Amino acid sequence: MENKNIVNPRIAERKKTGPHLTKDEHIGFNGWLALLITNSVSTMWCAYIFAAIALISLPAAIRGGTATLVSWVAQTFLQLVLLSVIMVGQKVAAAASDKQALQTYEDAEALLKMQDEIHSLIKINNEMTEEIHALVVKK
Repeated sequence: MENKNIVNPRIAERKKTGPHLTKDEHIGFNGWLALLITNSVSTMWCAYIFAAIALISLPAAIRGGTATLVSWVAQTFLQLVLLSVIMVGQKVAAAASDKQALQTYEDAEALLKMQDEIHSLIKINNEMTEEIHALVVKK
């Protein structure tokens, strides 16, 4: 009785490639430059710098009255500061998504391995059943 493991081509392919993560994207020069700028702007330190820059014009906005102050809050402070804060949140979400993708990949690998083992056991069981049947029928 010979136990030949038949490997599904998809399993072999998955072992070679692994999970696809954000860092695996091939983005060329423009993508690289955009990613460099994005990674620079999407930090809390950049948000603090933008807040400081926005606060420089706050006294003039206060002197300009309610309309100017509302305009300053909406167009200057919120846009400058929230831009970086939202980008930081996106980076955190992308990292979590990559972690989840890796966990899902590893879980799928484990399930595929168990399925292969079950397939082998079923094959052995079928072969043994056929041998038993052959012996019983001979008598």
